[in-house]
Amino acid sequence: MNLIAHPSRVAGRASVPASKSHTIRAAFFAALADGESVVEAPLASADADAALGAVRAFGAEVEAAPEAWRVKGLAGRPRACEIDTANSGTTMRLACGVAALGGGATRLTGDAQVQKRPVGPLLDALTFLGARAQSLEKNGCPPALVAGPLAGGRAELACPTSQFLTSLLIACPLATGDSEILVTELNERPYVEMTLRWLDALGIRYERDADLTRLRVPGGQSYPAFTRRVPADWSSATFFLAAAAVTGGEVELTGLDLDDAQGDKAVLDYLEAMGATVERSSEAIRLRGGALACAHLDLNATPDALPAMAVAAAFAEGETQLANVPQARLKETDRIAVMAAELGKLGVACEELPDGLVVRGRGAGGVAGGRVAGHGDHRVVMALAVAGLAAREAVSVEDAEAMAVTFPDFVERMAALGARLERA
Repeated sequence: MNLIAHPSRVAGRASVPASKSHTIRAAFFAALADGESVVEAPLASADADAALGAVRAFGAEVEAAPEAWRVKGLAGRPRACEIDTANSGTTMRLACGVAALGGGATRLTGDAQVQKRPVGPLLDALTFLGARAQSLEKNGCPPALVAGPLAGGRAELACPTSQFLTSLLIACPLATGDSEILVTELNERPYVEMTLRWLDALGIRYERDADLTRLRVPGGQSYPAFTRRVPADWSSATFFLAAAAVTGGEVELTGLDLDDAQGDKAVLDYLEAMGATVERSSEAIRLRGGALACAHLDLNATPDALPAMAVAAAFAEGETQLANVPQARLKETDRIAVMAAELGKLGVACEELPDGLVVRGRGAGGVAGGRVAGHGDHRVVMALAVAGLAAREAVSVEDAEAMAVTFPDFVERMAALGARLERA
């Protein structure tokens, strides 16, 4: 499917979909809990469906309705099974840790994109903690085979993606012994803080140092059943915010929590630094666009924001550097290379760096229309559609069906704000 974005101005009030990161964590915590948990207002998307498929495969009973999921947990005892996580890298990494709690071997695979995404450091760490874990193709990527029991111990872990550490933090409280995790590299720290807040809410004991280089997790613990509402997704909000910024519009977004651990709330700071006007309150977030200027932005904590921020930079005056985000090359696509290539088709000069992207902005009205590829990456598709709203002529984005991974009603929600988008 192609998504055609026509020049148009975005303005109005909108609610934001539920957080993908919280929804997937909720599914796994509920599956491991003792008793029935209720996950209120979960995200409806392909990634969320992948997480539900995984916990069902592990043996959890799930009653899924749009307004809530009811999950009868496994009391920390998942069964051996086969799991296909489709396009969900988060589900893949978290399911590897859960599989290590079972007695038998679980085989985990995903689609072609997921089979290119690394899990090697996580599998090695699980092995050091007593499980048996291996990449079946011996390339450090899925498909993987993981078997427990997880005994505990000491493991070093490099985290080019925070999902490796989150996976261990979910599994290690249920290990038979204590675990010590020494973190030698950590990107996307806010997502680890999100996981730790879940552990706090569920009464799990752990020790950590301030910079998250050492964590100690006592084993033999258990997860209680819970009822929790999923907060709105700052990553999805990024596209509304960027659209208002580049079209000179004004949006008011509801449901967002400024106190949540999600890293992408920093997009407010990024766009504000580039010249957008931002008002923050507990009731709503308001952003008004206008003339944008270049900036130097450290995106280490917010790799999912890179596609949208690259588009915002394309409409700014001057050279914007999106820096310190090497893990953006390890997402559904190499987002650094992909955004450089696709913005180039719209007349925007970009320079790839090993860990980032330099975008030589053309200012308002300086970006051409044309045909671009979405590369099957939901965030790339939506970012390029935003570019079409402020370009001189329409932008047609291929592979637009990828939006369903996290934001299946993106077109409808954007259209309600005045965006001229059509599926073709």
